[in-house]
Formats: sequence, structure tokens, C-alpha cells
Amino acid sequence: MKKYFLLAIGLCMTMAFTTSCKSSESAYKKAYEKAKQQELAQTPVEETVEVAPVQTAPVQTAPVATTSAVVREEKVTVVTGNALQDFSVVCGSFGSQVNANNLKATLDAAGYNAVVAYNASNSMYRVIVSTHPTREAAAQAREQFKARYAGDAAHADFQKAWLLYNVK
Repeated sequence: MKKYFLLAIGLCMTMAFTTSCKSSESAYKKAYEKAKQQELAQTPVEETVEVAPVQTAPVQTAPVATTSAVVREEKVTVVTGNALQDFSVVCGSFGSQVNANNLKATLDAAGYNAVVAYNASNSMYRVIVSTHPTREAAAQAREQFKARYAGDAAHADFQKAWLLYNVK
């Protein structure tokens, strides 16, 4: 009986030592990998970059042919503002009516008679800065609008203004 008792105790001790070593080994391995990753992330990489001096030449702009302006066709309905003519200058698009109304208020304060229109097919609110009967008049108004805010970092998105044909 003593033999079995001693054998059981020996077996238990052997199992205790083997499982405790494995857990310690995995913990050390994880700590080593983590330290290695941190070391690689903190190692600065030095590169020499040669920068050539930039020479700027005066920019000459040619008159823009307004008849070649790209026009997007959408069916929109007026949410806030006056009725739309066939061609409009869109300066903002939003998924939220609140955001569209905020931009309209900003444009109204700047002297524009802005309109918020809704495109139901893609659930977007369009902020229209001006509306015109012809494509040429709308293209000219778009260029004037963009020129007014050229170089203004606060209104850089206005440079992306585009033309809209309201499909009826």
C-alpha cells in the first residue's frame, strides 16, 4: 500500500512540475515576442532624401469654355428655398438635412439665395448656390463662385462645385 501511495505522490509531483514549466515557458515566449516587436517599432530608420529646389513659373490661365462643363442629371425636389430652374450650381451634398441646412444658412449670410434639394434615389441633400435656365449661365456662375473662394482654406470644398440638371 505504501508503494502505491508513494507512486501516486511521485506521479502528482511530476505532473505539477511539467505543467508549471509549460506555462512559464509560454509566458516567457510571449514576453520575448512583445519586447521584440517594441524594439522593432522604436528602431529609427534613417534615410537620406535629397530635395531639389523647386522653381516656379508664372501661371497663365486661359479662358474656360463654359459650354463643355460636365452636368450631372438628377431628379431633385426643393426642401428649403425657392423653385429651381433647369440648371443649378451645387456646392455641397449631405446625407443629413441638418448639415445641408447649416451650409444653406452660411451661404445665405454670405449673400446667396441658397436652396436645399433632396435626391430621393440616393438619399442625398444637395445645397444649391444658384439656379439658371441655361447650361452656359450655370457654368459661368459656377466659375464665378469658385473664383470667389479660390485660396480660401476654410471653404476649400467650394472648389468642387458642380452642375446639376434637374430631370423633371
